[in-house]
Amino acid sequence: MIDHFGIVCADYGKSQQFYDAVLGALGYTRQMEFGPAIGYGSGGKPDFWIEDGADREVGAAIHFAFQSAGVQQVEGFYDAAMALGAESLHAPRLWPEYHPGYFGAFVRDPDGNNVEAVFHGASPADG
Repeated sequence: MIDHFGIVCADYGKSQQFYDAVLGALGYTRQMEFGPAIGYGSGGKPDFWIEDGADREVGAAIHFAFQSAGVQQVEGFYDAAMALGAESLHAPRLWPEYHPGYFGAFVRDPDGNNVEAVFHGASPADG
C-alpha cells in the first residue's frame, strides 16, 4: 500500500547522522539525494525520506505515496482527487528524473499533505 513517505527534520544534519546510523544498522542506505532531501532504502529504491525543514514549522505537511498497479490507477487517483476539489500539485506524468518508468500524480489532501500515487513500470508511451 505505502510506496514511500517522508518527514521534515528541524536539524537536518543531526537527522542525517541519526538515520544513516540507525537505518544502516537495519541494512538500509542512502539511495537518492534530491534537492534538500535524502531517500533511504535498499535495492536502488528509496522508501523513506528526510527533508531539511529548517525553514518549516514542526508538524508541517508531509509527503507520502501509495503504490499503484498501473498508469490507469494513477490517473484514476488524480481524477478522484480533482472531482473532490483537491489542489493539483502535479498531473499524472512520467518522472524520469526519479527513475525510468516512474509515473506519478501529486495532490494536496484536506490537511495540506502532499499525497502521491505512483506506478514504477510505465513506458515512455504512457508519458
